[in-house]
Amino acid sequence: MSYIPRLKQEYKERVIKALTEEFGYQNVMQVPKLQKIVVSRGVGAAVSDKKLIDHAVDELTNITGQKAVATLSKKDVATFKLRKGMPIGAKVTLRGERMYEFLDRLITSALPRVRDFSGVKATGFDGRGNYNLGVTEQIIFPEINIDRINRINGMDITFVTSAETDKEAKSLLTELGVPFKKN
Repeated sequence: MSYIPRLKQEYKERVIKALTEEFGYQNVMQVPKLQKIVVSRGVGAAVSDKKLIDHAVDELTNITGQKAVATLSKKDVATFKLRKGMPIGAKVTLRGERMYEFLDRLITSALPRVRDFSGVKATGFDGRGNYNLGVTEQIIFPEINIDRINRINGMDITFVTSAETDKEAKSLLTELGVPFKKN
């Protein structure tokens, strides 16, 4: 028997049934699912110091458990002393088992470590069933050793779902355990 992440098992056993009851899907394939999670970070100061990109890539690799890649600028911006092709950030795209593992660690151990945490805002939906979440400090993740970081940075976490509407996506993420704020 191979290992199945806890949230993936829960999705198969409980979430599909709950969403089918709520929205009245005729087929299991209509039920929205989490397709991928993209964790990204912009490093604006990397224009002057190239080592900051390496630190960002290393931190994202530690947090997600998958090798992160540097993102490159698409055009020249003279006011920022930015040239096309310069590294200005880092990102990692998680799918499958690693995606469910990361989501589980985010919900159970990282988000509760945020100061004065009362839930994530429900305003981050884009109208097409995807959700964006901003994290202000990378030190909320237990994988990060606070003594070894050189500066505190935030990151963006994007949940890409197969849901058609924001309401379906919010129900999916709520069933998976994302703690949204009460209105």
